[in-house]
Amino acid sequence: MALTKTQKQKIKDLLSNKLEAKLKTYGREMTSKPFLARLIQDNEKIAAYSFIHFIASSLEMTILEEISVILASETADEAFRYYGVGGVLSKKQKFIIDNIVTKLKNSKRQANIKKEKKEVLSVIIENAVSQEFDNIADFYMKRNGEEYYFEIKTVKPNIDVFEKSKTKLLEWVARRRKPVNVFLAFPYNPYHPEPYSRFTESGMMDSPNDFLVGDEYWDFIGGKGTFPELLKTFDEVGKYFKEQLNQKFKDIAKDKLYSY
Repeated sequence: MALTKTQKQKIKDLLSNKLEAKLKTYGREMTSKPFLARLIQDNEKIAAYSFIHFIASSLEMTILEEISVILASETADEAFRYYGVGGVLSKKQKFIIDNIVTKLKNSKRQANIKKEKKEVLSVIIENAVSQEFDNIADFYMKRNGEEYYFEIKTVKPNIDVFEKSKTKLLEWVARRRKPVNVFLAFPYNPYHPEPYSRFTESGMMDSPNDFLVGDEYWDFIGGKGTFPELLKTFDEVGKYFKEQLNQKFKDIAKDKLYSY
């Protein structure tokens, strides 16, 4: 399904507003990078790097969560970012989940989210307690009566991220007391056109049943063909702001770095 005109405009407005705000408010935090300044020998490139890093770190994940809501809104019954899963967990459930994740980590079992959910839900609930942490889904939608909960992460995570995310997904199932749909999602594949492959994954996920990367994620929530149209929309906004961004780099670069 192609993006509607309304969706495209909402995404463009979101991106434009965020960029305009950053262009107005950004100021170089550090005034000295003695090693980088000597190696690169180009103050403008260092300024560009600093500003781009600022945009990426402060905007990327938040923007993508908001875009997820915009895309899902056409077909979902409801869609929210930063959504509280709720529910409680028992010690027995925690034990079962920890046991599943440990065996996956040690290659003593193969990832199978359907089987894992069944094991978690088979536990008799008693002495369950509220657990505030790990209780928030980055993105949630309900479609055709089915609940979907997503953990959205950066594309090259540290070694412990897959393990922690798998634990969190299974805890969400336990909290909801039913086999809800849970996913770890990456907004793009940094190894494209090759399949996503990273040593830290270690067989923890059951792709694509609980792990979606790039077009798998965007097409899943927005419909087939969403990913290329989303990239095109980003491209259009980028071209519109190109001159303003280039001027910002030059303005930042005028403030010379102290070199000791």
